[in-house]
Amino acid sequence: LLSIGGITVLYGKALGQEISLESLRTGHDAVFLGMGLTGVNALDIDRAQDGGVNAAVEFIADLRQSETLSNLPVGRRVVVIGGGMTAVDAAVQSRLLGAEEVTIAYRRGPEAMSASRYEQDLATSKGVRIIHNAQPVAVTGNAVRFAYTESGAGGLVQTGQTFEIAADQVLSATGQTLDGAPDALAIKGGKIKVSDGGRTSVDGVWAGGDCASGGNDLTVTAVAEGRDAADDIHVTLSG
Repeated sequence: LLSIGGITVLYGKALGQEISLESLRTGHDAVFLGMGLTGVNALDIDRAQDGGVNAAVEFIADLRQSETLSNLPVGRRVVVIGGGMTAVDAAVQSRLLGAEEVTIAYRRGPEAMSASRYEQDLATSKGVRIIHNAQPVAVTGNAVRFAYTESGAGGLVQTGQTFEIAADQVLSATGQTLDGAPDALAIKGGKIKVSDGGRTSVDGVWAGGDCASGGNDLTVTAVAEGRDAADDIHVTLSG
């Protein structure tokens, strides 16, 4: 990509820290934001805040960047909380790294899981157990306590029955959130609000990918949105 020419990559610079949106707008004709979702939704359960639960995305990041997988710690009994692609990825990789027992626990039914059927089948083919209608309520010692759930008139409710799964490693994959978006940008549903072509509420600024509203949280969608924004930027700058 860089061999095209005319592309400069600046490392070690974060929006809102070393650079600001206003400085980017001042120095450039167009700005495209594609920073993804850098925050992680916290689990509101006992001990989640003191190291009892780790983010699955951080586990995956360490895995992808590790030169020696043998140095990557993995538990003997791993519990992954969530129902999306990240949950499946973390669970499957834990099995491949040598975990003896890996369980995905999701608070709703199988039809509500955002992970595709293919991904779910892949996980089970690797020996991953998937438990549905299980909402985490606490991490106690070497186990995670769950409450069974069901859909009621007011939404998801706990049945009053609980159970525990033994675990020496707990990974949370309950979604990510936009972190550090400039105040000048309009937000919709926790993401940067965009219109056709990826235009934001600020002139000269476009956005796409996971950080922007609309679309699926998929790589192919993010690439398509980058393409569409580039087309719209070209038309805008061409007058």
